[in-house]
Amino acid sequence: MYKAAENRYQKMIYNRVGNSGLKLPQLSLGLWQNFGNEKPYEEVKEIVLKAFDNGITHFDLANNYGRPFGSAESNLGKILNNELAPYRDELIISTKAGYTMWDGPYGDYGSRKYIMASLDQSLKRLGLKYVDIFYHHRPDYDTPLTETMKALADIVSQGKALYIGLSNYPKEIALEAIKLLREYGVELLIHQPKLSMLNTWVDETGLDQMLIDEGVGMIPFSVLSQGLLTEKYIKEVPLDSRAGNPDVIFLNKGQVTPELRTKLIELKKIASMRNQTLAQMAIAWAYNQKAVSSVLLGVSRLSQIETNLASLNNLEFNDEELNQIDKILK
Repeated sequence: MYKAAENRYQKMIYNRVGNSGLKLPQLSLGLWQNFGNEKPYEEVKEIVLKAFDNGITHFDLANNYGRPFGSAESNLGKILNNELAPYRDELIISTKAGYTMWDGPYGDYGSRKYIMASLDQSLKRLGLKYVDIFYHHRPDYDTPLTETMKALADIVSQGKALYIGLSNYPKEIALEAIKLLREYGVELLIHQPKLSMLNTWVDETGLDQMLIDEGVGMIPFSVLSQGLLTEKYIKEVPLDSRAGNPDVIFLNKGQVTPELRTKLIELKKIASMRNQTLAQMAIAWAYNQKAVSSVLLGVSRLSQIETNLASLNNLEFNDEELNQIDKILK
């Protein structure tokens, strides 16, 4: 019988999300890759429980996470039922709909039909009556934004989600969505954009400041740029890495350019002076960006939980470090 570590809440700081009353841990666990049937269930369970024992209370999913689609939700549902059931009220469970989930015209994008059906399926896989946060995963430019936002607001009214989030929305559409949700009586809780040292569009477009102005939190994903901001690619592309795997569509060998390697080498020097790995510094850097409430991390093995948590031991940057990092990145 699993019993959570008694000191778990002494290991983590929890930040208020925007203007809401909800707090999220500094680090959250994303179950995008490596948490479906592509990994043995016992390994998935071990990682999830290790995260909770270290104060990570937020587990982030989407309908199509895992292989096959939905298997990450099913695995977490099994863990929730068998090990974490007594701790449900201590957990934040989030999921999403917006990318392709099933065949036909109703299994993708942002229609009311798709969003409502997808959440019902997610709740069944998770074995839950509600999720804490439900996201629309990406903007749908062919569906009226009013339809999508009204569906999200109705989901809150129906008690199937406590809060609403958006992911991958550009600034202008996110702001319009915020205003529509307010008309329907719901405040947007959080935005989940891609953000890293190698991808600073959030700051460049002013999305981060807009979220602050509107009282919305932010939880960036891909803060390690699919592993590029680690030390594994400094010398060569390992065959067992994401960039070395031809079946991985989000990262390829061609992205590991000589210019990128030069940046990684210089960034690693700064990280070493901070007594951190490059990955730990990248996590700390993301955490310190404007509007960030929590940083969303993905892991492929148990040891990476502790390695990532160690980034919290040195979150502060001095002006010289920040100037050096900016110079390298630009």
